[in-house]
Amino acid sequence: MALVEKLNGKSPVIGDRCFLATNASIIGDVAIGDDCSIWYGAVLRGDVNPIIVGDRVNIQDGAVLHTTHKVSVVEIGNDVSVGHNAIIHGAIIGNNVLIGMGAILMDNSVIPDNTIIAAGAVVLTGTVLEPGVYAGIPAKKIKDSSPAVGQAAKDNAGGYLVYKKWYEND
Repeated sequence: MALVEKLNGKSPVIGDRCFLATNASIIGDVAIGDDCSIWYGAVLRGDVNPIIVGDRVNIQDGAVLHTTHKVSVVEIGNDVSVGHNAIIHGAIIGNNVLIGMGAILMDNSVIPDNTIIAAGAVVLTGTVLEPGVYAGIPAKKIKDSSPAVGQAAKDNAGGYLVYKKWYEND
């Protein structure tokens, strides 16, 4: 069973039909929407500021979500995938977004709807992106957004709706 722990008087709120892996950690001021999946070794540590996760979001294996006290919060929209070992540290993420494996989003960065952040990319503190596809260190736009970009991100999140059912039904 996942570690879901109250801290400083705040308990995580988990939506309906969510899958929480046995060693996921969800601590403190965390709100997770419906139909989400929090995978193995993921940590959502809402100890210093809130972490708010929308609907149909998957936080993949080893990802870490955290904030800086009195500086930032994590807000994630709907239909978002946060890739394996990604770090979301006080970032705001829109809808239909794919955050690639090992990517790092720093405090007060803003990732708009219909955007893809490539594996290993680093979005620096305070960076406000336009919709598109970003890669590199620091992350630079390599492609403009399009309906196809947003749909690709949404489809990735949709795949995780299928994967979580495998674990719920076993």
